[in-house]
Amino acid sequence: MIPQLERALIAGHDVVLLGERGQGKTRLLRTLVGLLDEWTPVIEGSELGEHPFEPVTHASQRRARELGDALPVAWRHRDERYAEKLATPDTSVADLIGDVDPMKVAEGRSLGDPETIHFGLIPRSHRGIVAINELPDLAERIQVAMLNVMEERDIQIRGYVLRLPLDVLVVASANPEDYTNRGRIITPLKDRFGAEIRTHYPTELDDEVAVIRQEATLVADVPDHLVEVLARFTRALRESSAVDQRSGVSARFAIAGAETIAAAALHRATSQGEDVAVARPVDLETAVEVLGGKIEFETGEEGREREILEHLLRTATAETVRGHFRGLDFAVLVSAIENGSMVTTGEQVAARDFLTGLPVLGESELYDDICDRLGATNDGQRAGAIELALEGLYLARKVSKETGGGETVYG
Repeated sequence: MIPQLERALIAGHDVVLLGERGQGKTRLLRTLVGLLDEWTPVIEGSELGEHPFEPVTHASQRRARELGDALPVAWRHRDERYAEKLATPDTSVADLIGDVDPMKVAEGRSLGDPETIHFGLIPRSHRGIVAINELPDLAERIQVAMLNVMEERDIQIRGYVLRLPLDVLVVASANPEDYTNRGRIITPLKDRFGAEIRTHYPTELDDEVAVIRQEATLVADVPDHLVEVLARFTRALRESSAVDQRSGVSARFAIAGAETIAAAALHRATSQGEDVAVARPVDLETAVEVLGGKIEFETGEEGREREILEHLLRTATAETVRGHFRGLDFAVLVSAIENGSMVTTGEQVAARDFLTGLPVLGESELYDDICDRLGATNDGQRAGAIELALEGLYLARKVSKETGGGETVYG
């Protein structure tokens, strides 16, 4: 979709981005301001930030005639030339377009004086960018008020018709389902957007992981293999027939999951006296417990939500294990467990206690190989690596697992 957006901007078209939640539509719109000149001259004190050589309002034109070359000039940074509005149902025409300012009338101006107008958000974005998020939530009568602004670039406020040569880029975001659910974009307004671009979720696993790493605020170390599990989990949800794909599975799902397991790791480190807080596979269950509300399931899946989430998490974990441990021979560990050894872990089991409780494997270097595969360098990372291997053995039905009382026992 990036080439589509680039062509739309080069053509000077207004743009609407259509896509499910959590696809980065708003983030993308906010980056557009980086295409503007860093600083630009404006008439000091003008409401619309007009260029000193091209005043468009009556007030600025009058000042330019009176002051000539003495017209005061200010410099505006490009960040000030981007305006954003969430299209809430209570948004009014005055908010977007403008209205008569009673204070200016009270100062002695007549109602027929164009300078009594208080301009709304779109005119104030002259020589800049205005973004409207969730456009279908805007009442249809308010959308009608935008028609002239977007096509003829004139302003109609009550009895006034102002021919202002506005230079503004209007961009908007919407969910395709919003056309029929909460509201819709009226046909004449859709026609005025020069480009309608469909957004999408990341298509590659590495991109999904990169988004999590970029956006998540982590209070503990979350190893790469756990981020990969969350990324695979999210992608599995997007492909599941049990999940309402019209609503989508937001990128915020995996981001919140990474932040949750980091918090669980910090909680354990604080209560168990660990020096370094490191997330482990056992913390993934804490994410499932709190993230279910971010998913919209199909109507026939009532009561099975937790079961679906746990199944897809197991699938994501198994895929990650296969990707990282392919070629390793776990026979010596499986044999030790079959001979009666048990391994206990849990949300509140410290990494050192977990490592101490591992069965002795004689001369085998299996534990070192597991840690090397995942780049584990401290106790928390080593414990997490071996936990992932044990979970992989359980999912491959090589060992059993019992969970209860906050503990997980592999045996």
